[in-house]
Amino acid sequence: MSRENVEVVLKQFGDTNARDFAAVMEAYAEDVTVEVHGEKVGVLGRTVAGKVAVGEWFGDWFRQFGRDYRFDIEESRGVGDRVFLLATHRGRGRDSGVPVEERWAYVYTVREGKVSRVDIWGDRDAREAALEAVDLSG
Repeated sequence: MSRENVEVVLKQFGDTNARDFAAVMEAYAEDVTVEVHGEKVGVLGRTVAGKVAVGEWFGDWFRQFGRDYRFDIEESRGVGDRVFLLATHRGRGRDSGVPVEERWAYVYTVREGKVSRVDIWGDRDAREAALEAVDLSG
């Protein structure tokens, strides 16, 4: 099942890059939860729960950037119902035009073909923390 779960997550990122936000939201379960860990808590908040709230949260995030904002997947692995993903996001601020480039790590939990949980790490130790969360460290 882990390969199918990886495909669900990769499709969600592809739909995000294509700006097909209806398809992105279709990937999420009604009770999806997003939790931010590490240094980005102050910027992004800690926890968002429910499909509507998660959609609004992502919408608020994307409105900060120009149309060139995108995610480039560097690594993905599936372990049971969880998917580890490392991605660099790039773009420019919508108003400022300032370039943005950061590497973030994610652990997605997929239940019955839908994303039920997203854990996000956006700090220097993001990859290691996310890998530890799915027992892939070392």
